[in-house]
This record gives sequence, C-alpha cells and structure tokens, in this order.
Amino acid sequence: MFRILTAAVIGLGLASGAAAAAEMTKIRIANEGAYPPFNFVNDQGKLDGFDVDITNALCEKMQADCELITQDWDGIIPGLLANKYDAIISAMSITDERKQSVDFSDKYALSAGQFVAPKDKTYDDVSPKALAGKVIAVQRSTTHVTFLEDNYKDSDIRLYDTQDQANLDLAAGRADLTLADQPVLGDWLKTPDGQGYHFVAGPVADPKWYGEGIGVAVRKGNDDLVAKFNEAIAAIRADGTFKTINDKWFNFDIYGE
Repeated sequence: MFRILTAAVIGLGLASGAAAAAEMTKIRIANEGAYPPFNFVNDQGKLDGFDVDITNALCEKMQADCELITQDWDGIIPGLLANKYDAIISAMSITDERKQSVDFSDKYALSAGQFVAPKDKTYDDVSPKALAGKVIAVQRSTTHVTFLEDNYKDSDIRLYDTQDQANLDLAAGRADLTLADQPVLGDWLKTPDGQGYHFVAGPVADPKWYGEGIGVAVRKGNDDLVAKFNEAIAAIRADGTFKTINDKWFNFDIYGE
C-alpha cells in the first residue's frame, strides 16, 4: 500500500498502566497522516486511522513510550535513514526494493490495489494494452507507481504527492483512472466527491510488485526492534486487539491469509 522532511511532531503517550511503573522504552514512529483510512488528520486536528490504532496497540504491548511523527510520504524512508525516527508504521508494503534500504517486521496487514474510474466507464479490461493512451493518476513513491511504470509503458502515468491530489485530478477530468490501495479508494468512494466513481476490474496484488504485506520498517540491522515489533504483532493478533481495530476501520479482514 503501500509520501521533504518538514514534519509536525505530535507526542503521544501510548504506555499501558502496567508499563507506567516500569522503565519506558522511547520509540519515535513516523506516519504520513494523509492516507485514510490507514492514517489521516481528523476533525480535531489529531492523527487517526488504522495505522495509528495499530501503533497504540503495539506500543502498549511493548511497554514503550512512543512519539508519533508526521512525515510526507516521499521523504519517509530517507527520514528513517537519517535517524529522524526509529520506525515507520504507515501502510508501507514489504517489497524487495525497500528491503535494500530498510528491515521489516512481520506483516500486520495486507492490502491490494485497484483501479477507480468514472461510473460511465466500465474498463472491464485494465490490461496495459487496454489502457494505452489513458491518463492514470497515482501517488508518487508507492508500489503502485513501480507497478504502473513497469507494465503500463503506453499510458500517461501522472504522479502526485498525495492520493487526495490524484483523486482531485480524476474528479476534475484530468485523469481517466487512478490506482491505489483498495481500502483507501473505498473510503474515498463513500464521500460526496467519490459518488460518481467506482472500482473497475479486480484487485491488483502481484507479489512481484506488491510484496509480502504491510509491515513496520526500521533501519537495517536493528534486529532487537524488529523482534519487539514481531512479538507485539503476534500478541495483538492472539488476544483479539487486532480484530477490534480491524473491525473499526474495515468490513473485511485486512490481515489476509
């Protein structure tokens, strides 16, 4: 699923009551804050979404004092490598390309992509041949860009800093389709702006481009932190916390198989 470094820093106290009596571990975690329903700024001006709830749950299990930092997606991995924060929890797909730069936890979600187009366009066929000459709006630095650039060489692929901007150009008629994570576009389709649009064809989830799922990214070699996240992910899966969060944001199992 799955966005330069001028970021607003928001401190979040994410420790459980049991952890309060123990020595706290400080972990700085980056989040884009512009990819609903995974992450966004709500009407109260606070970070919200599936990723934020997952972050809270993982930090509680790790008995960690976590600070959540908003960071534009396009600079989110460079910021991690520059030690601006310790981890990324922001709907980031685990791909071979990203593994060259960072290490990942086990997956905590799985999200396929899908095309959206105006309702008066069916696009039963979204093959590269069928979409030759079409303008496809997509958020830069995402797995969707790599998939499109590798396969849709005869389409006009236009890049945007956020998915909201891509949606706006689609709504303005400056693009024929957009491609993004299913839950993200599904969320937009429920809004007044998205009423005239629909999903076309089926999910896009080839592991060659979409990887192994969505995970927590950390700097290479930080094996202890990866292990802590893995233990916490397993714990929230086992005790029902994950299902509670999942059902709050999705009407399907975002974890997948």
